[in-house]
Amino acid sequence: MSDTTLEFSPAATPLADKLLAPALEILARYPAGRERSALLPLLHLVQTEDGYVTPGGVAFCAEILRINKAQVGAVATFYTMYKRRPTGDYLISVCTNTLCNVLGGQEVYDGLVEHLGVGHDETTADGSITLEHAECLAACDYAPVVTVNYDYAIDQATPAAAVELAEQLRRGERPTPARGSRICTLKEMQIQLAGFADEREGAVADGRAGAPSLRGVSLAQEHGVAVADFNIDTAIPTTKPARDESAKAVKDPGPNAPATPAKEGFVAKAAHAVKAVVGKVEERVEHRKAGDVKDPEVRTAEQRNTTASTPATGTAKTGLPESGAAPQNPAESAGVAANQPAGDGKPAGDSSASPAAENPSRKGSDEETK
Repeated sequence: MSDTTLEFSPAATPLADKLLAPALEILARYPAGRERSALLPLLHLVQTEDGYVTPGGVAFCAEILRINKAQVGAVATFYTMYKRRPTGDYLISVCTNTLCNVLGGQEVYDGLVEHLGVGHDETTADGSITLEHAECLAACDYAPVVTVNYDYAIDQATPAAAVELAEQLRRGERPTPARGSRICTLKEMQIQLAGFADEREGAVADGRAGAPSLRGVSLAQEHGVAVADFNIDTAIPTTKPARDESAKAVKDPGPNAPATPAKEGFVAKAAHAVKAVVGKVEERVEHRKAGDVKDPEVRTAEQRNTTASTPATGTAKTGLPESGAAPQNPAESAGVAANQPAGDGKPAGDSSASPAAENPSRKGSDEETK
């Protein structure tokens, strides 16, 4: 796609003047005819300018991809990492999902809400911080966790530590996180998410996993647990391994197949057990169809209306139609006795007589109205 063939609307032109070159670089990553897949990084790209997806950003993405704005908006409103209104320089996310919540994530979030005076997806008056609670930040081994612009900032967070972090950011400081890369602004993070290298020193962290993440490995080494014949230098195969023949599903051998061998695998035994159960069910169904076994629902219906005629309009004191027989089940009999016949469905106090006859006070009020 050449930039000489593109013409942008007035709404998209301001961003096109700034972002056309990197946008075309993003499109070049995709095969010809598949450029529409570039919409996700393009949305991150437009957020590098304003910090959120503006109407102009929607128009720019739509026009460079030759799709309509509704299609862009559908994606931009689906993913929470695309912001549709002005967002602070620092997006503080607190995980309040199951494990983080159990370990105090909600208390951390509540502490920030009280201190900053904003709620979920709201921005402080000075425009520096936007707060949000996140469903999962993929760091259960460090729960509860807090991120700033999607980079880990506090592990095993406390309300006091989170408030101190917010205050440092509001003062223009960029505190060193316990783990991960250096804290950056939201616009700077969008550069990385769009697929471009962030040239800032320390923008991308390069370190080994922390102790909580390696706890399982440590325990295995401590107790001498190892995988048999495991070699860390063995290359991971890129092709799918051949399927074990013994694990194949057992197929129906058909009526003329030879008898099953004496020794069967677990799968074969399970298959035969299932077939036996299905066979019994089918026999019962066939008997029922033939009338050998009467369906309980049919039996109950016949007891209530032996002639299958149209039920009478009146009801007896038992609550059954007059033509029906008394229930044979003791529990049903008790339930019917406690079920009073339905009335005519009219509200209390309402009848064919005039309202004034039943409620003299209402008559007086009507006359007063006149």
